[in-house]
Amino acid sequence: MQQYIINRVIFLGVFAIIGIVGMQTYWVATTWHLNDTEFRQKAQLALYGVARQLAAANNSDLPSQDIVRQQSSNYFIVNIESEINALKLEELMQKELVNLSLDVPFEYAIFDCSSDRMAYGARCEPTTEPQPEEISKASYLPPDENLLYYFGVKFPERTGYLWEKMQVVFFFTAVLLFTVTFFIFSMIVILRQRRLAGMQKDFIDNMTHEFKTPLSTIRIAAGVFQRDERIIADDRLSRYATLIHEQYERLNNQVEKVLQISRIEKGNFEIKKERVDLKELLPPLLGGITVRAEDCGGELHSRMPEGVLMLNADPVHLSNILHNLLDNAVKYGGNNPEITIGGRRKGDQFYMYVADEGPGISKEHQDHLFEKFYRVPTGDVHDVKGFGLGLFYVYQICRAHGWTIRVESKEGEGTTFHLRMPLLAVDKPAAANVG
Repeated sequence: MQQYIINRVIFLGVFAIIGIVGMQTYWVATTWHLNDTEFRQKAQLALYGVARQLAAANNSDLPSQDIVRQQSSNYFIVNIESEINALKLEELMQKELVNLSLDVPFEYAIFDCSSDRMAYGARCEPTTEPQPEEISKASYLPPDENLLYYFGVKFPERTGYLWEKMQVVFFFTAVLLFTVTFFIFSMIVILRQRRLAGMQKDFIDNMTHEFKTPLSTIRIAAGVFQRDERIIADDRLSRYATLIHEQYERLNNQVEKVLQISRIEKGNFEIKKERVDLKELLPPLLGGITVRAEDCGGELHSRMPEGVLMLNADPVHLSNILHNLLDNAVKYGGNNPEITIGGRRKGDQFYMYVADEGPGISKEHQDHLFEKFYRVPTGDVHDVKGFGLGLFYVYQICRAHGWTIRVESKEGEGTTFHLRMPLLAVDKPAAANVG
């Protein structure tokens, strides 16, 4: 994964997380405020209902204003300007709270108007069922010096009631925090893997560049051996010199593939397009592949159409991708590889294919064939050597040219690679003038 993609993912992820956390915080605060407002309004309605019924029982009028005062978040004072019956007050409080679905315990206190002290107080549950004879006493509730006949009501479990109402909100908040934590952990893992991948890539690049010097020396030495008359006269030494040169070619090709992939990933490889006749480019490639196929007991068939096939392509990269496809067909075409290369014109497009009659590729592996370093698993059998770079290189070059490539394969029926390449118009020779 390229660095700019990782930076973009991190930036968008952080931006999204900030937005989601901000929205969640606003949602939690707003929900808490709404629940608190609902609690306060229900409590005030219940207390006003109690005050109104007590005044009616005493045949008195309620004050014109400030009947219910909120002293703190959970403490209210009710001014009724008439005497208060403790049992009646308790009964009415329970009834009003149940009617408003405010299921929360409360403490109430009645104050002595002569001494302005709490004369009676108790703790009750909001229920219409009969209460036990022993009622727990209320904690001390502060009086109000400006009122004469009044009572105070405190809701000590107000906070717990609000927390209970917020359970769903807090559940989704916990899920969000888990998601944010997982994202941060994932980013740490991605950055760590990116750093390790960078170190690995730098090591491979340095290693392949270091290989170039000894490989060049091996090539020169093998060439000297092959041209020496004494080596040529000795069949055994001549065979060894040829073997050294062949192994040099093999290793050099692998090193070149790694270097090409490295240039592709860095984005500094060049595609030098020019007019290329595919029919003129193919014969040298097919000659070498034909020899290899025949050495394996197979055969190469060419079914190219007649006429010029003019492409706008880089001849070097075009030769490389065709060589890779044909080379794979020989490697994976079975014991006696039967390979076919062909194509057809359709309008201004040329549809080309490279097919073999080998064991084929299962569907689960076909989607990964063009990934770097990917090789179809063969268990403990490693009879075909390679790094898994060939098809990745083919795919990248096709994409750089604007071509499409796809694979078609069935197990036991062989594999076919299809390419679609646009054709260039062929210039017609000018007609000779007749004098």
